[in-house]
Formats: sequence, structure tokens, C-alpha cells
Amino acid sequence: MTRSFLFLLGSARTGGNTELLARAAADQLPADVEQRWLDLTELRLPDFRDERHGTDAGPAGESDETLLREATAAATDIVIASPLYWYSVSAATKRYLDYWSKWLRTPDPGFRAKMAGRTLWGVTAMAHREKEVAEPLVLTLHHTAAYMGMRFGGVLLGNGTHPGQVLTDEPALLRAKTFFTQDPPLARFPHAS
Repeated sequence: MTRSFLFLLGSARTGGNTELLARAAADQLPADVEQRWLDLTELRLPDFRDERHGTDAGPAGESDETLLREATAAATDIVIASPLYWYSVSAATKRYLDYWSKWLRTPDPGFRAKMAGRTLWGVTAMAHREKEVAEPLVLTLHHTAAYMGMRFGGVLLGNGTHPGQVLTDEPALLRAKTFFTQDPPLARFPHAS
């Protein structure tokens, strides 16, 4: 199967540090690898409403939900490019992931089976130099991959507060050169002790 990368931009700033780092990593992909870029902040996706127990969801309105679901299901590799906001993913990214709960049931109950074996990656820029502060974001993506039976490629971390500052983070840019070349294992939940 030919690899197809879906890059989902979750930053509240267009062209921000996270996007710059994601593009630096994407530039290393072979030319025959398909890349699709979607900005979650520009798509119409209302807040997720849990309808599992027959609650009245109200009018749906216009949405890009179908576009996102189909793009997600078509990709072999999904890259969440979200800055570290309050120690986790951005609101736009979290909203997108919340919709996975719906897609597990409707309109395609086979969504989880389709995602199994595919790879989930993360890219984030943060203001802190201590990588430990990004652990909640890393765990969110890792546990999402584990629940879905996906591989987890890890999170490419970069440092940058001011626009373009991540481009001076030499260790992050060096890691970006080989980030997507690894063959990540299936994600597993840690064993409870």
C-alpha cells in the first residue's frame, strides 16, 4: 500500500512554529508519498455532541465532518500538528479527536478496524525547554493510537514562542530529517501495576 500522509494543523496561528516544524519533517518524505494538509481551524466542525444515549443533539448545521472522516480513513499516516496549549493539544485538535468517538459507531462502524495498523504521529512546538511538560499531549496521542490499534510514531518536539523561532531549534530540525523514516510499533497501553 502506498503511503498517504494526512497533516492536520491545529494551531490558532497560521504558519506558526508547529506548522513550520511539520513542514520541515514533511519535506523529507519521498516525492511519491501523498501529502494532504488540512487546517482544523478553517474547517467547519461544531463542538462534538455525544448522542450515544439518545440525547437531543439539536440541528447539525453545515459541517466539514464528512470531509475530515473520509480524509482520515483514506490516510495511512495521520499527523497531528498541534502546539502545546495548556499542556495538551489545541481545542481544534481535541474537537477533531472527539469526533472519532462518533465515527466508531456511525456512519461507519468499521472505522476502528480501518484505522488499525495505520500510524499516528505528533508534531508540536512549545515555549518550554523541558520536554516533560509535553507529556500530557504525548499521552493523549499515544493512548488514542493504542485504543484504535494504531502504530504510534511519537511526537516531534520543537521549541519556539515567537513566530519562526522553531527554525533556530537545531536539535528539532535535525530530528525532523528522519522523523518519518522510523517504523513505529503498535501502540500499547502500559500494564497496570
